[in-house]
Amino acid sequence: MMAGFRDYVPQGVIPATLAAFDADFAFDWAETRRHLAFVAATDGVDAITVNGHASEVHACSFEEQTRVMAESAEEVGDRLPLICGVYADGSLEAARIARMAEAEGASALLCFPPNSLGMGGIRHRPEMGVVHMKTIADASSLPMIVFQYANELAYPLDTLVRMCEEVPNIRAIKDWSPAQVHDRHIQTLHGLSRRINVLSTNSAWLMSSLVMGADGLLSGAGSVIADLHVALSRAVRDDDLGTAREIAARIYHTTQVFYCDPFGDMHNRMKEALVLLGRMTGPAVVRAPLVKLDEAEIRRIEQAMDASGIGTNGARGLAAPALAAE
Repeated sequence: MMAGFRDYVPQGVIPATLAAFDADFAFDWAETRRHLAFVAATDGVDAITVNGHASEVHACSFEEQTRVMAESAEEVGDRLPLICGVYADGSLEAARIARMAEAEGASALLCFPPNSLGMGGIRHRPEMGVVHMKTIADASSLPMIVFQYANELAYPLDTLVRMCEEVPNIRAIKDWSPAQVHDRHIQTLHGLSRRINVLSTNSAWLMSSLVMGADGLLSGAGSVIADLHVALSRAVRDDDLGTAREIAARIYHTTQVFYCDPFGDMHNRMKEALVLLGRMTGPAVVRAPLVKLDEAEIRRIEQAMDASGIGTNGARGLAAPALAAE
């Protein structure tokens, strides 16, 4: 066990890494760590998220999530802050995950909305969401990032504001909202007496989101294109619109294949991309209910990697040069 980075403020470029599994659907810890180390070595990455959607946390036991934190802390925890996902339908289980994450060296928590808040609860019983966040905060002193969904589990803005005012541990949101709502979140949460950072997860229109004033990005696509995320973030920060457009044009090819229908296969596709790029030993294995992609879709991913300039040079497993660090 190791301590996380003290007084960490969630901001900047934060990739969410994937999990590698073997043919028997068990964790391949060596490959998981190799992937983690590759992403963490990208110049300009500010933190790493584990135990999130990207790592198929929905299909991982508490014991596996604990080991993911331990392995990640051992591999990169002395170099970068680690953000641990808190994914649970029950608040008491969420609190247990939060305690574990702090004990294993996390620097912040990414708090998913429980599916139990669905069927109208999140809108008509806002106190349920507030109590969920307070239960997590009571279990850990770590900074919290509220995952703001774009579906029926999206917290109304007044609920988000109430959470931020009543739970001092909340320092940021990871915002998946559509453009107009996203802009309103940035303006409102930045204007609170205690500023709350807004991290974009709108990977399909990332340049626009950053230009709106987002404080960074937290995205599973960073498991594949962390260097492009860094370069885009820097270009927007420096008001270099021409460079930002060039990088966004490269990113476009990846988002067209990662985030097409069915949307739930996004991280499945990213894992196939890592195999194509030689960054993960294949074949790509996902846990049910996810299923293996067909060859036609894998070929489309390969073509997109080539079009983005990080492709496979016509041969699977042969990585092209990444975007040069600035």
